[in-house]
Amino acid sequence: MEINELTPAERRVRDAFPSGAPVDFRTGSEEADDPEGGGDWGPERTVRAEVLRALLLGGERTPGEVPALRVMGARITGTLRGRYAVAECAVLLTGCRFDGVPDLYGAQLRQLNLSGSVLPGLDAGTIRVDGVVRLSGCRIPGPVRLGASRIARALVLDGASIGVHADGSTVANDEPVLRLNHAVVEDDLWWPRLVVHGEARIDGAAVTGQIRMDDAELWNPGGTALQAENVTVGSDLHAMRLRVRGRVNLRGCRIPGQLNFAYARFAHPGGVALRASSMTVGELWLREAAPIEGLVNLRRSQIDMLHADPSVWPPVVRLEGLTYTSLLPHLPAARRLPLLEREEEGYVPFSYEQLTAAYRRIGDDDAARTVLLAKERRRRGTLPAYARLWGHLQDAAVGYGFRPVRAAGWLFSLLLVGTVAYATRHPGPLKEDEAPPFSPLFYTLDLLLPIVDFGQEKAFNPQGWYQWLAYLLIVTGWLLATTIAAGITRSVSRN
Repeated sequence: MEINELTPAERRVRDAFPSGAPVDFRTGSEEADDPEGGGDWGPERTVRAEVLRALLLGGERTPGEVPALRVMGARITGTLRGRYAVAECAVLLTGCRFDGVPDLYGAQLRQLNLSGSVLPGLDAGTIRVDGVVRLSGCRIPGPVRLGASRIARALVLDGASIGVHADGSTVANDEPVLRLNHAVVEDDLWWPRLVVHGEARIDGAAVTGQIRMDDAELWNPGGTALQAENVTVGSDLHAMRLRVRGRVNLRGCRIPGQLNFAYARFAHPGGVALRASSMTVGELWLREAAPIEGLVNLRRSQIDMLHADPSVWPPVVRLEGLTYTSLLPHLPAARRLPLLEREEEGYVPFSYEQLTAAYRRIGDDDAARTVLLAKERRRRGTLPAYARLWGHLQDAAVGYGFRPVRAAGWLFSLLLVGTVAYATRHPGPLKEDEAPPFSPLFYTLDLLLPIVDFGQEKAFNPQGWYQWLAYLLIVTGWLLATTIAAGITRSVSRN
């Protein structure tokens, strides 16, 4: 391109490039400088995309200076074509209006900053950037393609809007509007207040630092809003006050620190709202989150600490194979148990064992016994009719052995019945001259307690229905005493 072909605005950019000096076309008026209306900007602030490309690839370099393309508030006409380009300088085009979709596929840049700009889309797949990629506050109605990119520092999209026009209308796309799948970000992925209308896909991405999505909004009703399978994060994923309409898929993610969804809202009625299966997470926070609309899948995930109030969970969940070390906040077992009854697969014994183990780790044995009792009651519903009947008898009598005090109560009641009955009518002695004085209390104890022998049972012989009462006391005594012993054994073995 010959120098005499450049417009005055383009000459300003050309002259500033060798030293990296900024070229600011803004007027100072917020309304006039809004790039949303940049289509009306005149030639005094218009730069052709091919001029910028020529500078990046062959612009003049001044010894002792660091060249950079730094332009603010310009209208960039045409298409900025930098496919596979190698540019040894930073590119900062902030607050600009792009008429065409920048094509930076496979390019290598020092830094890329398009903050505050309006673009119809961005094609930058497999791009290599030595510094930060900054798209803060950008408004991009079309697809943003950054798949398989490698960014040596942070990727910043805070306050950006993708997939929606300024008037609120959305663009019909057959592909995700934000693609970051298999990207490598060697610092943080910064998405606070990001708004995406359509699918955001980051499958297989690796982020060395943390992901911040606080106050972000992801909208794709009836479809997948966030597709993030097998994402690896170096520390935390913070998404406090996240708003999602559509499915969130986090299957297979590895997050050693926090996965923080505090105050978040998930909604995908009639489908899976949150798929977080096969994950490995240090801490999963759903503190003060709104009740989730749609199914939650946590199958086979490993979580050290799970912070969630029971009111967060939807009517249907998938928890088979979920393991966790501790639960917060600490609540009675009666508050936690209804969640296990919402399991889509029905009765899953492992889920009860996990909850029991969590209570035992904090020394709450009463809650642990409550969970195991609930487990037996759920299991009873899967048994044949005769086994269910026997289970009901065990439950009523001794709470499946987890309520040994109840067995002691039955023993005391039977002791009282036997004492009153035999006090009313003494059984006759077997040998008149050898029988000890009759005691209704100790005679009944002799019948009830299988080991203790007060010498009463062997000395007297009841008749009629008193004999049948004796048989009943002997049988129930054996059963109840065995149950009490089993309960004591459980308590000792746990301690």
